[in-house]
This record gives sequence, C-alpha cells and structure tokens, in this order.
Amino acid sequence: MRLAVFLPNWIGDVVMATPALRALRKLVGDEGQLIGVLRPYVSETLAGTTWLDEEILYKPGAKSGDWKPSTATAKLRAANPDVVVLLTNSLRTGWMAWRSGAKVRVGTARDLRGLLITHRVDEPKKNGKRVTLPAIDAYLRVAYAAGCGLESPQLELATTDEDREAADAVWRVLGLPATDRVVVFNSGGAFGAAKHWPAEHFAALARRLAQKKDLHVLVNCGPAERKIARTVAQLADDSRVVSLADFDVPLGLTKECIRRSRLLVTTDSGPRFFGVAFGKPVVSLFGPTSPGITETHYDLETPLTLDLDCQPCMKGACPLGHHQCMRDLSVGQVYHAVVAGLDRSKSAAA
Repeated sequence: MRLAVFLPNWIGDVVMATPALRALRKLVGDEGQLIGVLRPYVSETLAGTTWLDEEILYKPGAKSGDWKPSTATAKLRAANPDVVVLLTNSLRTGWMAWRSGAKVRVGTARDLRGLLITHRVDEPKKNGKRVTLPAIDAYLRVAYAAGCGLESPQLELATTDEDREAADAVWRVLGLPATDRVVVFNSGGAFGAAKHWPAEHFAALARRLAQKKDLHVLVNCGPAERKIARTVAQLADDSRVVSLADFDVPLGLTKECIRRSRLLVTTDSGPRFFGVAFGKPVVSLFGPTSPGITETHYDLETPLTLDLDCQPCMKGACPLGHHQCMRDLSVGQVYHAVVAGLDRSKSAAA
C-alpha cells in the first residue's frame, strides 16, 4: 500500500497526531510506503522519527519553488498513492487529495470538502450540534476509518544527533547542571498574547524554584519570543535562571532541552506537547483556551485554569482588555503544582 497523509498545520497539533501516524505506519507495514504531506516546520517537529518514508512539503502562500501547493500536488500525483488520509480540515487539502488521483480519500466531511472525500468521517453530534473531540481522539478516528487497528493515545517524538549537540553547547555555555536539576519554562506561543502568563510571574516562579529547591531554570523561546525570555531571566535576578534568547533556537533544540529536563512549565503552545511526548511532568497554564480541546490523556500533566465566566474565549488578545484569566493565575498556585510534579517525577523514576 502507498498511503499519503496530510498532517496538521500547527506544531502542537502535529504532535497530537503522532498516535495516528503510528497507527498508519502499522497499517502500511514494512513493505508499504507512508508519504507525509506537510508544512516545512511540521517536518522539523517530526525530525528524528521514522514513520514517514517520504515527505512532500508545501506552503500555502508560496508563489514559486518546491513549496508551491501546485508543485506539491504534482509531486503527490507522481507518487501515485492508493489512499490519501486527511488529518486536516481545509478545502485546499481536500482539493490536493482529489487531484492526487488516489481512489480512496479519507477525512472529516466538513462543508464542501465532503464532495472531495470517498470515505467520510462524520463528526459526532449531540442534540444536533457538533461535538468537539480532543484532537488526539479526532485524528485517531480518521486513522481508524482508514482501516487502522486500535492505537494508544500516547504522544511520541524523537531528537537528532544535531539536536543533542546543540543542547550540549547550551548546557556548556550556560553552565547548567545535571538534567534532574533543570526545569524548562516555555513562556510564549504563536496563538497570541492572550495565552501568555506575565513575565513577572514567570520570573517570581523561577526565583522561588532556585532559592527554595536549588533548581536551575532554562527559559525557552522561539525567534519572536527572545525579549520575553530575556525579561524573565533578568527579573528573576538569580544566576541559576538563564534563557535561550542569545542562541539560535530551531525546534530541534527546544525538543532536546525539554527532553533532558526534569519538568516543563508551559503556556498552551506547541512545546507543551513536547513535554508530554518525552514523558516529562508538565504544568500547563490555560487562559483563553480550554484544556478539554487538547486533552492529552497523560497522567503527569497538570492543567491549571481559573474557569472564569469569560473562559475559554479562544481569542488571540483579551476581548475584555483585562487578561484576568492569566494575570490572576497566581505564582503560588503554579509553584505548588510544580512541587507536586517534581515529587511525581521522583516517584516515577523510583
């Protein structure tokens, strides 16, 4: 079997799709071929894993080059897949799947895209309204419709030799100790400022962990979040609190730093799922989004939310202007969840 799979567009979503990927790999077997159709940064997220035999990269806005959607569609057609599985919901990817020539096209039947799909996965409804499943379960549901057997919802990732060498350099330059004494903070996210926990809160938490638990804190950041990371380290005013702000920060480095850490404190953003995939205790801070939509089925994750009347608004910026859902999530609440997570990591290690 030659099976092509369209992967989700967001970093966190593609990690939540790894159980479905694992199931699809088992479906095609060692003799078959699994082809991923994905965005370039999604490829970075999956680097080090071995499920995909081939990758076809595309970027919707690309006007020329190999990432142009029409070029990717031509490559997909040339690959001559028997089956196309869509873990995306867009009309664009439905059209690309139809253009591939595959006789079997499996995906959720939303809006006009249902006309382009041969095996439609109807979304569950209750009282006539669509029910939003946790993303992991929704992706697995599509995989099951393609013929996969039951699969664990456990998330899974890997790192490369290059990632490990980059993290070794970070540990050396910043003077970080053994990994069981390093906690990683992830303070940003591409969704928007509404997901951010205040930098002064992160700094106070880092200082408390350094002074009360003698832990080191490494503040992760993407290229657009360097200022936040620097601010957290500066406000903490403790030599044990450092950041990645002055380093090149590819996704692989973030993955490896989280993989070798003791615990992750994170906003509801892509690196949150790295912690889950690498089996680390994770304390996740929720403001405008709902823990239920991205439920990870993971015992070592502690989701924290205030459950205000205005939550979840699902907005990139607070529509009420006060950002109370994150500002009022206190340092004390998060600190106690972190301490509990550290104790659980000890028990798990034992």
